Amino acid sequence: MNSIIKGLGIAFGCMLIASSCAEISFGDNFLGNQPESSGATTEEMFSSKINAEKVLTKAYTGVPYGLPTGGDFKLGGNILESITDLCQSFRDNISDGPMKLYYNGALSANNVPRSAAYLYAGKSDWTTIRYAWLFIENVNKVPDMTESEKTQRIAEAKVLIALSYFEMLRYIGGIPWLDHAVDVNEKMEFPRITFAQSVEKIVGLLDDAINANLEWKQNDQNDGRMTKAGAMALKFKVLQWAASPTFNSNTKWNSKADEYTCYGNYSDQRWKDAAQAGAAFFTEVKSKGGFELIQPTEDTHRARRLAYRKAYYNRGGTEILISTRKGYDVGIHSDYINQRYYTGPTLNYVNMFPWEDGSDFPENFDWANPSTQPFFTTGEMVPTRDPRLYENVACPGDKYCTGTTAPVYINHEDYKDGSGFLIMKYILQENSDRNGPVQWAHTRLSEIMLGYAEVLNEVNGRPNDEAYKMINDVRKRVGLSELKGLDHDKFLEAVLRERALELGFEEVRWFDLVRRDRQSDFKKKLYGLRSRGNDLHNPTSFTFEKVELGERFWAANWDTKWYLTPIPQNEINKKYGMTQNPGW
Repeated sequence: MNSIIKGLGIAFGCMLIASSCAEISFGDNFLGNQPESSGATTEEMFSSKINAEKVLTKAYTGVPYGLPTGGDFKLGGNILESITDLCQSFRDNISDGPMKLYYNGALSANNVPRSAAYLYAGKSDWTTIRYAWLFIENVNKVPDMTESEKTQRIAEAKVLIALSYFEMLRYIGGIPWLDHAVDVNEKMEFPRITFAQSVEKIVGLLDDAINANLEWKQNDQNDGRMTKAGAMALKFKVLQWAASPTFNSNTKWNSKADEYTCYGNYSDQRWKDAAQAGAAFFTEVKSKGGFELIQPTEDTHRARRLAYRKAYYNRGGTEILISTRKGYDVGIHSDYINQRYYTGPTLNYVNMFPWEDGSDFPENFDWANPSTQPFFTTGEMVPTRDPRLYENVACPGDKYCTGTTAPVYINHEDYKDGSGFLIMKYILQENSDRNGPVQWAHTRLSEIMLGYAEVLNEVNGRPNDEAYKMINDVRKRVGLSELKGLDHDKFLEAVLRERALELGFEEVRWFDLVRRDRQSDFKKKLYGLRSRGNDLHNPTSFTFEKVELGERFWAANWDTKWYLTPIPQNEINKKYGMTQNPGW
């Protein structure tokens, strides 16, 4: 029985062992005090407000974080977009998840190492779940907390549990559901619940939190805690996921798909439920305020780019709905920044970005003999494309990381063979750009706006005025023209592309491809760009060559089983109730 406790990371009895938590240092006020490393009884940990807050703090430390940090082995320190059409890994070492597990098809139920995109029972989700339930069940013992404080903190804990279970739902489907802090003497049986039950229970936790006195938006001192706005946004995301075609269809997404991995039928009510959650969120935003798209300070390309940067990079503000943290200092991102040369955006992704006025970049662009420079004008180096391109991707001619010219053209002295591009998101252009506390923007306002536009298109069979307003407001912030006159299918394509442009390298694309059953996007050929500057250090024009990137196993051997991760066979062998996912 001890093995299941270890595998699931379940809380045990009345002893709270928290040595790992003591190793984490935070600058945030609410994350400033960790539980005692020596261990303490439940009675001791809930004997005062300050001790109880340490338990909730521990729950916060397990929430998802989208950038690789020290001690995080997800994809071997790579990013989730590296197994989508947006990005390619070139880090050919034994720990690189994309190259060693996905590009070669080696991932299997008997081979799910820490470098997989998701390792069930090996991730920190159970840390959050176990400490959050421990807090919920014991906080009423705390003598120096008001009832209002207890209610609010319980609501926070429920959002944390929902957030962790949603992470599991997206990677594995139906989940073993823990609804209490597990005692060491308890019989260890945790059968997997169905996909439908999982969605229902996650939404139930969020409804509990939304209906409690959870803060709508935190002040600067408590920024980073779960909020009512974040809970409502997360509820929308859960219901959008559940309503999407992969799981909400009369045709199963895999021949072996079962009640644990989809509904098994189609219901338009699921889209309506998502639409209702989106409408409730935006009604509350209109009523309470506090959230809106950050706008440029002037009508220039640079100002639009910086407004977009502020939207995802800066803590607080008016766009971040759920912010997760692994620390305060920019050094938390040092692993990610130091590995920047080994992962490159694809030309496929770069070509999605329109010209600066919003018109599409041509699919048949002649890279060998371009009639115009695709990134900057010749000589003066004025940007020519959507400002978000340059904030997501280091393009030939831009400044990168240390204020020097990005080493993406082949005659740059620091050039390393790759896709011909580097990731700019969260790395930025200058050392000084990375001043200030860091975060992971888990959920932003623009994601909910674009998601709501998608849902309205499904509910109505075509985009209505509100759907157009949502997508066009996101485009307007970066100076793009409005979309109009689209049918259902063309609007859906526009929304999915806009989500890729707006939310690049924010762990959105993988889940969009999975939930929308985008098999063709997994199988398509990926390209890079080989460029040469007219000067070694400060080029003002370039020549280009389009090149094919390495083949992926999926291209010729695609199987929808990749939509969900395999469950490690050793977890199934423990016989507490987990089952294998389809195709694995």
